[in-house]
Amino acid sequence: MRVLLLSAYDADSHRYWRQHLVAQFPDYHWTELVLPGRYFNWRIRGNSLQWALTQRTKLEQGYDLIVATSMVDLSALKGMVPKLAAIPSLVYFHENQFAYPVQLKERHKQIRIEPMIVNLYSAVCANSLAFNSAYNRDSFLEGVKNLLRWLPEKLPLSLIDDLSEKSHLLPVPIKLLEPVAEVPNRLQSPIQLIWNHRWEYDKGPDLLYASLVELQNRGIAFKLHLLGQQFRQQPQSLKDIQVEFASQLGQVGYLDNQMEYESLLQQADMVLSTADHEFQGLAVSEAIQCGCLPVLPNRLSYPGLVGADLCYKAAADLHSQATALVDRVVYWQSLDAVTLRQKWQGLPVRDYHWQHLRSSYESLMRTCAGFEYP
Repeated sequence: MRVLLLSAYDADSHRYWRQHLVAQFPDYHWTELVLPGRYFNWRIRGNSLQWALTQRTKLEQGYDLIVATSMVDLSALKGMVPKLAAIPSLVYFHENQFAYPVQLKERHKQIRIEPMIVNLYSAVCANSLAFNSAYNRDSFLEGVKNLLRWLPEKLPLSLIDDLSEKSHLLPVPIKLLEPVAEVPNRLQSPIQLIWNHRWEYDKGPDLLYASLVELQNRGIAFKLHLLGQQFRQQPQSLKDIQVEFASQLGQVGYLDNQMEYESLLQQADMVLSTADHEFQGLAVSEAIQCGCLPVLPNRLSYPGLVGADLCYKAAADLHSQATALVDRVVYWQSLDAVTLRQKWQGLPVRDYHWQHLRSSYESLMRTCAGFEYP
């Protein structure tokens, strides 16, 4: 099968998915067009024009299937390159532009709908849609419904049913060097905690800081590994953590070496999330696959990863959330080794690897392209 793979904003998680997808299906003939994950506003609106003007020869080669991320302006690209118009297409949603949190300093501004429109138009013109989580799918469909109600000229809400009918759940599979068989027999003292997220406001650094204060106030000994991608501008809370909790920090900053990264995950006890924005939770999923116990809020994609009963309560105020997070840490500490293993082995996210998901990917791609699937 000849597949045109389009990734218009090839950030870390998009690249991770794209490279492993291609590697899993070596018998397919892949043509990949990729744009770097930067200049968001230009990228999401200009990718179709950029490719149409610079990659027309590749685009007109003839394909059985187009696989595009939701950042691709697929409807515009098919209009600018007519030979693509009749090719079946599958749009993969790593995220959707209807469910991004807005920073406080931006809330006074008028909400821009152009990124949402790109998502919507691509979804409408695609034959199939795939979402990495139920939260991603549901927030997209709800966002489209709200947009249709808000528009000055009413459009039929039956569009929601049409989009829902061609939507599928297909998580990004986890690919580790050496997945662990089971969690350790006992938790360490001090407990080893992982926070492995982008160092940005939407990952909840204020809640992380408040939770460390709560841990300290309760006399719970801990070591925190503060991982994740860093940027020139950092949230103040992360700066404060590095100063005020310096003696309780282990690894700080992004680990380029995958073997070292996975080894650190395997040595840790728990993985924390304080995020206000997460469509699947790839970093958390990796940590759990490596043996970490989850300490995750009961919101976003997390209940689907581990079950709502194992998530801490997402309260309205920071102190209540920090208290709930630390209560979850204490809960894990209270369990015996046998119960810890049973809880960890029952986590849904442990099935998020290619061994279990490859056939679902192949079935959806071949069905979308009109090929038979055994």
